[in-house]
Amino acid sequence: MARKKSILDFHKMKKTGEKVTWITAYDFPMASFAEEAGMDMILVGDSLGMVTLGYDGTIPVTMDDCISHCKAVRRGAPNTFIFGDMPFGSYHTTDGEAVANACRFLKEAGMDAIKLEGGKRVASKIRAITDAGIVVSGHIGLTPQSAGQLGGFKAQGLHVDSARKLIEDAIAIEEAGALVLLLEAVPPELTEFIANKL
Repeated sequence: MARKKSILDFHKMKKTGEKVTWITAYDFPMASFAEEAGMDMILVGDSLGMVTLGYDGTIPVTMDDCISHCKAVRRGAPNTFIFGDMPFGSYHTTDGEAVANACRFLKEAGMDAIKLEGGKRVASKIRAITDAGIVVSGHIGLTPQSAGQLGGFKAQGLHVDSARKLIEDAIAIEEAGALVLLLEAVPPELTEFIANKL
């Protein structure tokens, strides 16, 4: 059985140009298949609301929903690096609440890291969570929790102004201490530029 990779392994892979493979999973069987296939990491996304719970979006997903699915995924993939996705409302008020909810993912579900959506506007949350010793992944571009503000589930960074904003958000996320960044529905040229810049 392969050794579980750490954040240091992922940074070394980035430096040497080796691709990191990851998949989203929501339950024990999918996680066990992912680990057997040799995935480097798994994200337990709040998209579980649409995929497994039948919601129209991610907004109704609760912390307890996420923790339950994260536990199942951890049982299915005990030797894979796993991110828990912080749901809407779990990090939007105070830095302290963000840290407390991030801690739940590690303490209750055995996650290796957490993911949250947003750029500059969540920088203080990222800093507080990383200061608590937790690995954070940022998430910009199409951010489903704020899809209403984006006009729906649409590609982002298609124009100069929005591309500039994504670059600024990416830099702010890195400066706040996040060690991973997810870019969703962003043009490949912009994604490559950001990946090379960080």
